Amino acid sequence: MRDTSFDDRIAAVRSFNRFFTRQIGVLREGLLHSEYTLTEMRVLYELANHGDQPAAALGRDLGLDRGYLSRILAKFEGQGLVAKVPSATDGRSKLLHITAQGRALYEPLERRSRDEVGDLLSRFEEPDQLRMLEAMRTIQDLLDGGGALKYAQPFVLRTHGPGDMDWITRRHGALYAAEQGWDASFETLVGEICADFERHFDPALERCWIAEMGGERVGSIAVARGGEDGVAKLRLLLVDSAARGAGLGSRLVDECHRFARAAGYRKMRLWTTNQQKEARQIYLGKGYALVAEEPVHAFGQDMVNETWELTL
Repeated sequence: MRDTSFDDRIAAVRSFNRFFTRQIGVLREGLLHSEYTLTEMRVLYELANHGDQPAAALGRDLGLDRGYLSRILAKFEGQGLVAKVPSATDGRSKLLHITAQGRALYEPLERRSRDEVGDLLSRFEEPDQLRMLEAMRTIQDLLDGGGALKYAQPFVLRTHGPGDMDWITRRHGALYAAEQGWDASFETLVGEICADFERHFDPALERCWIAEMGGERVGSIAVARGGEDGVAKLRLLLVDSAARGAGLGSRLVDECHRFARAAGYRKMRLWTTNQQKEARQIYLGKGYALVAEEPVHAFGQDMVNETWELTL
C-alpha cells in the first residue's frame, strides 16, 4: 500500500468494510433469526451485561439519537422486556432494568450470535484464527488512538482481592517518587485511602479494579461513595509506566463510569494536581470540568490541588 494514493487507500478501506459486512452478516435481515433489529439487540445487550443505567447514559454509550432510543424503550416496556426502577443512590432518578422476561428473550439470541461467530472462526486453523484476532486488535487499537500494545496479550480487568490494596499503595509511592519526586507522605495518604475503602466497602455502590497484563498487575482504579446523594468519587487511578500507551487509563476510567451509572450515581468527582499531565488529558477527553483549584505545598512539592467533576 506504500505506493498507492490517498484516494486508493480510502477505496481500500471502503472495500474492506463492504467485505467484512457481508462476511459477518450485519446486512442480512433476521441476522439473529428474530423480529428485533441489531440496534434493539445492542440495547438489550448493554442492559443484560452492564446492569441498570439511565437512559441518557445508555444513549450516549451507544451513540443513539434520543428520540430513536425512546421509541425502542417504549416498545420494550410495552412488551415487558425493560422496566424503570428507582436508583439506589438518588430516589429522584430512574434506571433502565432488563426484566426476567427480557433476559429470557435475550439469552438465546445471544447464544445464536456467539454460535455464528464461532462458525466463522471454525473455518480456519488455529494459527489463522490468531492472525485474524491480532489484525482485529491492531485495527481497534489504531482507531481508538491508543498506539501499539506493548504486551502480546491485551490487558484484563478484575475486581480487587487480597493483597491488591497493599500493591496499590506501594506502587503509587514508588511511581510518584520516581516520576514526580514526591516524598513518602504521599504513599501514606494512599494507604489511608485504601484502608478506608476496605473498612467501609459497599459492593453495591463501590468497586475497585486491578488491571493485569501478562499476569502482572499494571494498573488500578476505584469508584467510592462521594459523601453526597448521587455523587461518586473516582479514586486510585494508576497505570504502571511499562503499560502506558495501550489505552489502559482511558479504559479504566470508562469502566468506572459504566459502574457508576449502573449504580445510579449522577455525578463523578475526583481530586488530582496540576502535575498529573497524562491523567488530566484523560479527564478532559472524557468531558470532566475543572471546578476548583488550590495552591498547596504537599508531598515535598509546590503544586495546585484540582477538583474535577463530570455529570453522568
